[in-house]
Amino acid sequence: MSSVAESTAAVGLRPEEFVLAHTRVAPAAHLPELRLHQAAEAIELWELTEQVQGGIRMNPPFWAFAWAGGQALARHVLDRPETVEGRRVLDLASGSGLVAVAAAVAGAASVTASDIDPFAAAAVGLNAALNGVRVEALLGDLLDGDGGDAEVVLAGDVFYERPMAERVLPFLQRARARGALVLVGDPGRAYLPRQRFEAVSRQQVPVVADLEDRAVKATTVWRLQAD
Repeated sequence: MSSVAESTAAVGLRPEEFVLAHTRVAPAAHLPELRLHQAAEAIELWELTEQVQGGIRMNPPFWAFAWAGGQALARHVLDRPETVEGRRVLDLASGSGLVAVAAAVAGAASVTASDIDPFAAAAVGLNAALNGVRVEALLGDLLDGDGGDAEVVLAGDVFYERPMAERVLPFLQRARARGALVLVGDPGRAYLPRQRFEAVSRQQVPVVADLEDRAVKATTVWRLQAD
């Protein structure tokens, strides 16, 4: 894998080609049975994604790393396959697709991974293929809805900033109100409204130290309670 700083030739690549050019395949730290296309660093990659998009302001490359909340949620699903087995699953703000892949491996009837980033949609497809499972990558903003017919809604690390939290929580509440099981993986982000959730598992998750304040994050999987 060439360094991002030297990869100006990547401008104009399709998202799938871009992901392949700037990642390497490695096991997820907390889920060694699953492999992901992962990047070595974040800041230069973030800058390059904006360059590829013609200077448009982009979100960080969430798709290029296994974040603590997603790792904990994926581990929870693999260790408790009855959570998703035979059920329709939506992985919200999927990033790399790690949680979606775990749900598919655990026996979900169908899995949809949604994200607004075209690089994330590409990463989802690549990571699903890498692990031999089928996941539908859905590119778009779903937050004005309720998750459609998904019986299980999974969301890893979505409460990291106030504007996102203010849109995500009503979406999750609507999904819960229509009967979906809603699980969130969170490593202590500031905007998670804990009083609305019940803890169902706690884990110590290895993370990329450059992206967090420590190398291991105490991370909780929460179940959204009914109103």
